[in-house]
Amino acid sequence: MDTTAFDVKDLKQFDEPANLLKALSHPIRLCIVRGLIRKRKCNVSYMQECLDIPQSTISQHLQKLRSTGIVTTERSGLEVNYLLADPRIEQIIHILFGEEDCES
Repeated sequence: MDTTAFDVKDLKQFDEPANLLKALSHPIRLCIVRGLIRKRKCNVSYMQECLDIPQSTISQHLQKLRSTGIVTTERSGLEVNYLLADPRIEQIIHILFGEEDCES
């Protein structure tokens, strides 16, 4: 039996991709990421207005996305904008939702 397709010698190589997928595995986080693809960057207040959920909830989801390197921040005076930090994420979202749904 050929077992070369399942190389368990270096399972560490799967840690980072698995963590990215875990971070994306919540509907609100998927929505935030797709919104950032559409807008390129935006702040928490804008997200709160669009999603109609508490700012603290959005901030918790953004922290999860930041901790895995999916999003990063850009400060402009007092305003903090969020933007995608990992180009692979945009590819994943396009696969899941289709190009048309992400660009409009």
